[in-house]
Amino acid sequence: MTGLPRGPRVRLGADGRPANRDAALVGELAAYQDAVVRSGLLDATTTELVRLRCARQHDCRICQTLRLADAVAAGVGGDMTDTIDVYERSDLDERYKVALRLTDAMIWRPTEVSDELVRQAHEHFTDAELAELLLDITKWSTQKIHVALGTDGADALPRDAAGVSYLRFDDAGRAVTSGAITP
Repeated sequence: MTGLPRGPRVRLGADGRPANRDAALVGELAAYQDAVVRSGLLDATTTELVRLRCARQHDCRICQTLRLADAVAAGVGGDMTDTIDVYERSDLDERYKVALRLTDAMIWRPTEVSDELVRQAHEHFTDAELAELLLDITKWSTQKIHVALGTDGADALPRDAAGVSYLRFDDAGRAVTSGAITP
């Protein structure tokens, strides 16, 4: 995160979102995002590491403030998330490193996905898990829209004492946030 202040670059409506949005298009994007998060093939740790890698690469303030409650419950803490920027030199499991390599490739240079990375991906993930992983990367990358428009501020999120907001998804795939982990 750059730490530089930034605000909306577009006119906002009464709901705090960009004015004059195409409601049908917004609805289709939301339906896609909801469908992606409803899939449960990947473990919560892989999903969280990939989500945070996307957040850091896109510099999304909202996403960097959030933590997936399921991942926290599975043991993902600050020590693990602190390694995301230096994952290749970290002690993360190779499966997570492969997921993060694939994330970087998909974000920065998808035409340069190497045969070696494909081999590694198939070694650590089933075909169905890979499909979900790639869809997760695209879902978490839609936040680039908010970053580009300057509407990625996290001010409205409920946060705990550490400044973190916890994210869960309901059965429909809609995000539910809270300032603390609740059982």
